[in-house]
Amino acid sequence: MKQRQSGFTLIELIMVIVILGILAATALPKFVDLRSDANAAAANAMAGALSTANVINAGGCALTSNLAVAGKCVVLSAATKKCSDIGPLMNPTVAFTVGVVPSPTVQNTLYLAVDTALTTAGVTCTFVYGDGGSGLTKTFVANATGI
Repeated sequence: MKQRQSGFTLIELIMVIVILGILAATALPKFVDLRSDANAAAANAMAGALSTANVINAGGCALTSNLAVAGKCVVLSAATKKCSDIGPLMNPTVAFTVGVVPSPTVQNTLYLAVDTALTTAGVTCTFVYGDGGSGLTKTFVANATGI
């Protein structure tokens, strides 16, 4: 009487393991470096949010003839205001660390090496987004809303 064999042979099991190893080796690099992608996305989002906050404030000030009105216009005088003054326009307020950018940077911290004075024509503000390494340099445009 012959016995029927059931299950998989050792060769079949080894082949499945080899195929799974090859698939894992080709897919792994796609998922290894997600931290740098996340930091880049966060830095881009912050630059966009700062530019948008400035534009919304400038529009509100245009409607109120550059008079300070809660929730509509924060007057940003060209004589006294700088790039770091855009942070408080956001909710929640964003604070900048002004001065020398450390190495390594602190994760999620915004650094302004140069705090440029605002102009009514607009000025490009450059900040460094802290990513725990050397940081990511991004820019946003800021305008003074008053004289």
